[in-house]
Amino acid sequence: MIELKEIKTRKEIKQFVLFPFSLYKGNKYWVPPIINDEINNFDPSINPVFEHADAHLFVAIKNKKIVGRIAIIINNYEVEQQGIKKLRFGWYEVIDDIEVSKALIDKAIEIAKQNNLEYIEGPVGFNNLDKTGVLIEGFDHLGTMITWYSLPYYKEHLEQLGLVKEKEYLENKFEFKNVNAPKYEKAGNLIQKRYNLKELTFTATKDILPYVDEMFDLFSKSYSKLSTYVPISNAQIEFFKKKYISFINPEYIKFVVDSDNKMVGFSIVMPSFGRALQKARGKLFPFGLYHLLKARKKPKNITFYLIGVHPDYQNKGVTAILFRENIRTFTEKGIQNCIRTPELEDNTAIFKIWKDFKPVTHKRRRTYRLNL
Repeated sequence: MIELKEIKTRKEIKQFVLFPFSLYKGNKYWVPPIINDEINNFDPSINPVFEHADAHLFVAIKNKKIVGRIAIIINNYEVEQQGIKKLRFGWYEVIDDIEVSKALIDKAIEIAKQNNLEYIEGPVGFNNLDKTGVLIEGFDHLGTMITWYSLPYYKEHLEQLGLVKEKEYLENKFEFKNVNAPKYEKAGNLIQKRYNLKELTFTATKDILPYVDEMFDLFSKSYSKLSTYVPISNAQIEFFKKKYISFINPEYIKFVVDSDNKMVGFSIVMPSFGRALQKARGKLFPFGLYHLLKARKKPKNITFYLIGVHPDYQNKGVTAILFRENIRTFTEKGIQNCIRTPELEDNTAIFKIWKDFKPVTHKRRRTYRLNL
């Protein structure tokens, strides 16, 4: 007998957040989140995403134990402004029991029908800044702090329940030694001179903060053509600033501006915190913060988090300036491996940008859809 329980209180949300810690116990590839950050993510008094989104959290209980969970989300920007009649589901984790998955997906279907929505899709988060997809390849590679790990049967469960592929994402990595530094030094200088552009690099976080709003405006302009794009509010930008910007090494944030000092390109790179988060075990204190700060100070592996170019400057080589600046920093810091976040398989433009680096696709992930 499987019982679904809707999660309401902060104490219950903690149980929701802690379930994967037991599910993946002993798994050397799963990267745990910081527990309090994850709890705050579902707190409407803290996360401004709830100003335009609704979420219902459920856990599945069998024999008095939690055996699955799901977040069922309606993004009202998406439904009302974009006219996309979609119900999102995410934070999907289950034991290997198809009946548990069925109970969770049936609840998503029920809520979608109650709200006159046309299909469900997941696993996805609230918007483009959240994690997405279940792994379909690459189960034996370390996860990252900005992706969900999942077990092979997740895909099997969803397909048995009639869901079909909606979007597929590739995760690629390359060795820094593959990068042709002189090529990007020359190309970056040429593009910079041709279009009268200037790079902005930083050594202190306080110097970055005045540019963050403009960066997100550029993010919206450069990502709006993607099929997965959903607008991000100013309040969410402020939330993101507090949550992430102060923790990213300032030297790994690069901007390019034009002659009027308007931003035309940006890239955000982060140290790969996977191993440090595993050591932290979901807690910053007493030792978790030490492991994260250590990883931040002397990383050997980095993750490209976001990169964007203004539509007016796309196909003009602006990324050469961003890469030139990153190459200089990576050389100085002794970086060995570069990991890219999930990228839509049909985003051919982004793959052209990276082709010279001899990337290897080490993971694939997928979202699934069910028409109602």
